[in-house]
Amino acid sequence: MAILSIVFGIIGFEYMDEMELASISENQPNQAPTGKVSLVVKLESRVLEVYNDDQLYKKYRIAVGKSKTPTPIGEWNVVWKDYNWGTGFGTRWMGLNVPWGTYGIHGTNKPWSIGQFASHGCIRMRNKDVEELFEWVPIGTAVRIEGRKIKVDRNLKYKTSGSDVVALQLKLKELGYFQGRADGLFGTMTEDAVRAYQTDKGLPVTGIATKEFCASLGL
Repeated sequence: MAILSIVFGIIGFEYMDEMELASISENQPNQAPTGKVSLVVKLESRVLEVYNDDQLYKKYRIAVGKSKTPTPIGEWNVVWKDYNWGTGFGTRWMGLNVPWGTYGIHGTNKPWSIGQFASHGCIRMRNKDVEELFEWVPIGTAVRIEGRKIKVDRNLKYKTSGSDVVALQLKLKELGYFQGRADGLFGTMTEDAVRAYQTDKGLPVTGIATKEFCASLGL
């Protein structure tokens, strides 16, 4: 009887979790947005926001990466979609074009993890939620992931890549020197932005963002 009680308790909890906590508010829309869809993932609050023509349309609770396996900040796109992608990934998968690993937005067989820092870097959603979002999101949809502070502990230069490059790009964009996407790839646009900043500040114009250079930007 004790074992059965535990089993039925777990099943009941999962059902309640899926049904009652599927969305942040009961007043959110269930119809597909009619305009251009974009997504914003806020790591600190563990929330995914859906925008319809740049207007906030709906929010979902999510799980994101643990401290040892963080979700990559940056400006990405959905580049492929699939059903039942693999064990533990729930019923839907939306892959992102992160250049240094395989990351995506997907369902989960652990709905109780939603709202936590629990994944290996991917963005987890309840299956009910990801099935709805899957239908709204076309290939190419912009996904901005924000909210994790990155400390730069290496020199960044042409052809390097990683979350620290994203942090540099975002800072240079904030300062008005970088006009591209924060995609974590240190290409010619990023190098030109570094050179422009160095020129304006009277620094040696190398196009290389040293650790000291990044520290001066607050990174």
